[in-house]
Amino acid sequence: MPDSGASCHVAIIGAGPYGLAAAAHLRAKNVEARIFGEPMEFWTRHMPRGMFLRSSPSASNIADPDGQLRLDRYHALHSIPHAKPTPLEDFVRYGQWFQQQAVPDVDRRTVSRLVANARGFHVRLQDGEEFHARRVVVATGISPFARRPPQFAGLPAPLVSHSFDHADLRRFAGQRVAVVGGGQSALESAALLHEGGAEVEVIARAPGTYFIPDWPQTPLVRAARRLLSPIVRPPFDIMGPRFVSWLIAWPRLFRRSPRALQDFLTARAVRPAGASWLTPRLASVPITAGRTIAAAIPTGSQLRLRLSDGTERLVDHLLLATGYRVDATRYAFLAPTLLQALRTRDGYPELDVGFESSVPGLHFLGTPAARSFGPLCRFVVGTRYMARALTRYVTHLDGNGRARHG
Repeated sequence: MPDSGASCHVAIIGAGPYGLAAAAHLRAKNVEARIFGEPMEFWTRHMPRGMFLRSSPSASNIADPDGQLRLDRYHALHSIPHAKPTPLEDFVRYGQWFQQQAVPDVDRRTVSRLVANARGFHVRLQDGEEFHARRVVVATGISPFARRPPQFAGLPAPLVSHSFDHADLRRFAGQRVAVVGGGQSALESAALLHEGGAEVEVIARAPGTYFIPDWPQTPLVRAARRLLSPIVRPPFDIMGPRFVSWLIAWPRLFRRSPRALQDFLTARAVRPAGASWLTPRLASVPITAGRTIAAAIPTGSQLRLRLSDGTERLVDHLLLATGYRVDATRYAFLAPTLLQALRTRDGYPELDVGFESSVPGLHFLGTPAARSFGPLCRFVVGTRYMARALTRYVTHLDGNGRARHG
């Protein structure tokens, strides 16, 4: 790739919460950072209308250097009533406001190719513009990683889709839909489909469906929580078990922990579960647990499903709410030579201090960093730690040639 002569210190690919937080922190330390992508694109195009965030409002802040661009401050400035849980549309507008305040000059073009060389990286944009970057931060979220079980790969597109494919589930009104999965995405999709006029059934491999319990709303419990929260509440509340939230709140410690402990904490923090507020919305939705789909056969404009227990269903559509599986090779913009130099484990890039990969100067933020730094990286609340740690690493290493660990 020829060198156009243009250059920047850091190029950030992705303008979601992690990319925006990284750009805001780097610029606050006078690091030249260009950021590319459509702001909050994943949240606007691949999350269903009417969705709520599972994380608490206090864990839904995109980090800025001064702590002034919090979700609650956005609500106060715009006279928006506090809502728990946080509606998706509210969070998207908050993210767009954050971008306008902290990073108003986002370049909305996409990066089409990234090639490493001796000076750093050559970056090519969708319109053919090319430039040089000393470092590159990949913060594109989970968009490339939608997990589609292979047994459904050959089915006609009108009959099967992934939850990633939809921003509005009302299109299925009047249809019979089977939802595969047992986590928040599957359960909330089922609730939205039901409320939108579809006939829905959830089919889950697990023997039962787990909902994260909420505190009883009694005066005594509320008083006890006010008294004890400053003592027992973890730094980040991601609606998981409290002891797990405490343990994953420190990514540096997670990185140094034995692999067995890391795997246990990850499994507990991100296991399939629904928020408690989904329970009443699913009261009329059948949930078939402990079953898998053994066969899916197109029958005209419908799909015949044969379950592992021998029973059958005839549906108009099969919705795969089967989550996401990180696989760094699915980043379409990474050049083959760069991928060859990128060390991975279970699809995740292996990251060191500063979230730097085995390719010098190439950093990964968000979910792809979770294998190295823990489940906190999967949530918006992780932007605080990751943006600060990245900025500290870049400014110290590039400023004096040494990285300060931590």
